[in-house]
Amino acid sequence: MFGVAVFISKITLPSPFDKTLVVFQALFLTLGALLIGVMGATYVSLVGGVLTAFWRASTAPFTFTFALMYGLLVDALILGFKAKSSKGDVKTSRMVAAVTVSTGIVGLTSYYVTVFVIPIIPRISIVISIAGFAINVVETAILIAGLVNGLIAGYVATYVWKRNLRQLTTL
Repeated sequence: MFGVAVFISKITLPSPFDKTLVVFQALFLTLGALLIGVMGATYVSLVGGVLTAFWRASTAPFTFTFALMYGLLVDALILGFKAKSSKGDVKTSRMVAAVTVSTGIVGLTSYYVTVFVIPIIPRISIVISIAGFAINVVETAILIAGLVNGLIAGYVATYVWKRNLRQLTTL
């Protein structure tokens, strides 16, 4: 179910604008990790990645690879940051950090690969100079938007888990 929700959230906006609104994808991956357990986010990302790859056939290998990478990173960082205990307790700050870092890594990697390595997305270069440093406004905005989306998703997932969903795992 979460994988289908990820798919729907990905196809509502055209690429590359869908990359700035990943809050729903991050939220569903995180909830999948919390509900399913180990490899839950990976499972959700596989379903969402396969469906989205069929929808966007021209970029299917990238779509699937980055979706899988995202799920694996969310799972790995939740474990690495010890965001969820074996009893089901979730530490909000660690969960937010895990999801934010995952979102940042996947966002930067996918942007770099699709713009610089295999240029299938054109680079929009609007550069400003601040204190002698050249800053690409569009790239910076994409990075900040991705990180903010990860922050929001991590917090909302933790809130929903603590308030409503934790009881489902004890049934």
